[in-house]
Amino acid sequence: MQLPDMHAAEPIPDTARSEIERLLQSGDLFRYTAERDAPVSLLEAEFAEMMGSRFALAVSSCSAALFLSLKALDLPDNARVLIPGFTFAAVPSAVIHAGCKPVLCEVGEDYRIDITDFSAKLDQGTEAVIISHMRGHTSDMDAIMALCAAANVPVIEDAAHSLGTTWRGQKIGTIGRVGCFSFQSYKMVNAGEGGILITDDADLVARAIIMSGAYEHNWQKHPVLHEAFAKWQNRLPLYNLRLSNMSAALIRPQLEALPRRVADGRRNHDYVAARLNATRYFDVPDPLRGEERAPDSIQFNILELDTDTVAAFARAARDAGVKVQVFGQSTDNARAFWNWQFIEDLPELPRTRAMLMRACDVRLPVRLNHAELDAVTTVLMDAMKKVTGPQKAAVA
Repeated sequence: MQLPDMHAAEPIPDTARSEIERLLQSGDLFRYTAERDAPVSLLEAEFAEMMGSRFALAVSSCSAALFLSLKALDLPDNARVLIPGFTFAAVPSAVIHAGCKPVLCEVGEDYRIDITDFSAKLDQGTEAVIISHMRGHTSDMDAIMALCAAANVPVIEDAAHSLGTTWRGQKIGTIGRVGCFSFQSYKMVNAGEGGILITDDADLVARAIIMSGAYEHNWQKHPVLHEAFAKWQNRLPLYNLRLSNMSAALIRPQLEALPRRVADGRRNHDYVAARLNATRYFDVPDPLRGEERAPDSIQFNILELDTDTVAAFARAARDAGVKVQVFGQSTDNARAFWNWQFIEDLPELPRTRAMLMRACDVRLPVRLNHAELDAVTTVLMDAMKKVTGPQKAAVA
């Protein structure tokens, strides 16, 4: 069958149309115009309730949420912030933008944080940690939280790819001090752009709300203890990272679709993973025990082959209609740490580099059906046969 469009998102639910039309007619797109029940305010309340958190703040992107989280922690200048060496360039960028210093730790072949390296670097004067659940892969949060609690270091969860994922029954994004999520087009909930942070810390969210752009007394429209705000009035800079009412109107009706999208994404991922793992050269790492993922893409390692053959496989798949991104085989891939040339004294991470040179990424939209999944998987397996020979590629 014809290959599906791997980049097309689900349609925005029809239930959004009436609210969008109301906004178009009123022109009321600014979150603070209404005294109450602005779409952004309703989104924050609904998202916080869905996640089981006390507070939510909707902002312009997940990057903005990470930046505001760091600023709201009131860290000293040049504070060391520990992040994984496998993440998107926006994460170290947010650290630098917040006036801090990114410190990179190793990531293993399963795309998860190397706890030994993490522990060693945590003890080297780290003042905050950002855990990126990169592509939805959850590191050992029990070990990470225990280490950070012992060191009295706050944890921010970058859950841009993990809305709907749970760790031992707890929702990702609610384990650390702050959880940050994305509503960018390729995420489970799509507004084109947008983000949100959640926390149970009233003082922290008060600082974040003011800095997000709640100028003068607009913070009074947020359901946070006013005592938490009063001491920060006129004492914090305004970065104007607000979400618009139009974006909130796009997001809100998608929240009720999230459980179905999570189930569909997990089904699709596991179906393709089983087919690939039964074929030589492909390895889709297993989830950690206690991790229930919410994937909308699939990652796999290429085994036994040299980097030139891995690159040839990616080209063959692309030529057949399926884009395969090999994270490390690009001069500008924003997920390869050596391309983050804006970091001073950029370290070498040999284990992470070795993984990225053979780690592949393929979008797997949750809307795909089994026939479409078969078509995509067949392209991947045929591309492998093309570069290795049919008999070798078929041996698991």
